[in-house]
Amino acid sequence: MPTKTKQPLKRALVEQAFSVIEERGVEHLSLREVARRLGVSHQAPYKHFRSRDHILAAVVERCFADFAQHLSSRHSCDDPYDDLHQMGLAYLEFARRYPLQYRLMFNTALPDGAAHPEMLAQAQFAFSILYDKLCTMTLKDPGHPIPDPVKHDAIYIWSALHGLASLMQSDVTSTLGLSSEDKAVAVARLMRRMSISIAP
Repeated sequence: MPTKTKQPLKRALVEQAFSVIEERGVEHLSLREVARRLGVSHQAPYKHFRSRDHILAAVVERCFADFAQHLSSRHSCDDPYDDLHQMGLAYLEFARRYPLQYRLMFNTALPDGAAHPEMLAQAQFAFSILYDKLCTMTLKDPGHPIPDPVKHDAIYIWSALHGLASLMQSDVTSTLGLSSEDKAVAVARLMRRMSISIAP
């Protein structure tokens, strides 16, 4: 039998929404189901979230906050290229350890960021961790044909890491017979090639 939570309702709603997604998939998320699981009235969630999209945005916002914290707490290095390497490893580790959070951020149709500024701000902050690191490594050339090459380098690195993380999460690595050593070498080579590609 469901029991009412003792923690603040808004936080409890977000946590229960994540549990619904974890157990049944994001397509089954509804405010009514979250309320039922918490043992509160079906109108109670509407005091904090106007719609399903609003509570989904709150879940994703927390995922991005956790992701940013994970990247920021990486083992830091004085050498910027070594530090970028550590950031890449932290990215891949988060995807491996928290696959649902990772899928929600990067492989799910998200609510409109303009309508959910808190979610958008957390996503932008996570991206800024990589962008700010690259700003310390890349000379900004006013005559460069791309207005902001650092931003595009960040997109390039993020997309490469995302591709590898998604590959590692899929069954194709087993289908192809890739060993743990093969995967480790793939990670190391990707990091090395990314560093070479953005070297001044």
